[in-house]
Amino acid sequence: MRTLSFLLAVTAVLVSATIASADQRPNFLVIMCDDLGYGDLECYGHPSIRTPNLNKLADEGVRFTSYYSAAPVCSPSRAGLITGQTPTQVGIYDWIPGGSPMHVRAEEVTLPRLLKQAGYETGLFGKWHCNGKFNSPQQPQPDDLGFDYWFATQNNAGPTHENPVNFVRNGKKVGPTEGFSCQVVADEAINWLSEVRRNDKPFFALVTFHEPHEPIASPDDLVKSYPDADKKGEALYYANVTNMDRAVGRLMAKVDELNLRDNTLVVFTSDNGPETLNRYSSAWRSHGSPGPLRGMKLHIYDGGIRVPGIARMPGKIDAGIESDFPVCSLDLLPTLCELGGAEVPTDAKLDGTSLAPMFAGEMVEREKPLFWHYYRAFGEAKVAVRDGDWKLVALWDRGNVKPGSAYKTGDYQLITKANFTDFELYNLTEDIGETNDLADQHPEIANRLKKALLHKYEEATANAINWYAEKK
Repeated sequence: MRTLSFLLAVTAVLVSATIASADQRPNFLVIMCDDLGYGDLECYGHPSIRTPNLNKLADEGVRFTSYYSAAPVCSPSRAGLITGQTPTQVGIYDWIPGGSPMHVRAEEVTLPRLLKQAGYETGLFGKWHCNGKFNSPQQPQPDDLGFDYWFATQNNAGPTHENPVNFVRNGKKVGPTEGFSCQVVADEAINWLSEVRRNDKPFFALVTFHEPHEPIASPDDLVKSYPDADKKGEALYYANVTNMDRAVGRLMAKVDELNLRDNTLVVFTSDNGPETLNRYSSAWRSHGSPGPLRGMKLHIYDGGIRVPGIARMPGKIDAGIESDFPVCSLDLLPTLCELGGAEVPTDAKLDGTSLAPMFAGEMVEREKPLFWHYYRAFGEAKVAVRDGDWKLVALWDRGNVKPGSAYKTGDYQLITKANFTDFELYNLTEDIGETNDLADQHPEIANRLKKALLHKYEEATANAINWYAEKK
């Protein structure tokens, strides 16, 4: 596999894994939205949606134009972020309905657990969606996977983003809350940062907003501020993204107020691409944009997996940088562990690559290409790899299956026994919209990536979990 390189201008080198003093190690604040499209932010080219706080965050750090989620759907994407592994490899194949047997197992290596073991204070705030039996002893909960403190919902904010009633704090139901979900989540994270966590320890906070996933609700003042959004539900969606931006601004203000700005790495991203308008009954407000990308949520094409990605750490990352180097949420586990001095087990089967060298202006070497697998993706394209400029997409022989309908009895065979019949090759630097299949023109590249794709697919499914194996 050829070496990928990336040089990021910096003014100082971040701490290495050999530094033992906690107060010298960086804090980590990772913010993830739900169904926010690549083209949904003002700083990513949206012509109408106002996101001043995220514009500022991008101006103060690096804006990635090839940032990828681990999957084109929520639960696998989140599982990938916390484990650093292809979601299929840890048994998270699709979104997890309430009551499902699917969950991230307690024995998995996780980012919060590794950082906690290294002396970090860890907190989760917002959407969890890594188990079906939420807040139950029958499955691991956020604290079992490494979070000291958690304030979360199993899936969406209910009944809508406005005044949600389904939050749980450290195993206890919270009951009705007042305000919109992103602000409720920001309030909890702000309180944890200022009043709950230990100030003598570095922290890792994972803030997972529900916005702009359905069912969408938005403040009236923001809805009215988009008078030109005349399609049904359009102003509601635009206002929803702007409200989330306000919550980000409040978080950043608190980081500054607590004098944490210079020693906190902030990463902002989304779990997958934007929801398709009218895909289901309540999706009439889903006016998200993939920008110039092909596909949307649930697609294996870039519209489903390429998302906004912004990173800021003043004094360590120069301001106003734009990078097209391909990175993925799978990279967060090895990167944050290296920067934070957390030891990753030598037998961990990570698919992400540490980006820590780039903070020292050095090359990043990716030993294997980025990989995605979603057996219920729209269309026949179910698997893809990206290596540098090139992306190979694999199509299977089983036609269409209903996208996003969740893992069911019998799906194990679809996941583990796929036959791939056709392969498409795209140069994403020259063809961001994946419109020109170059497999016939570049057979040597297609064959090389095909071997890598099939090898990783076999590896990811070799020990696949059959969650309904006990049922006849």
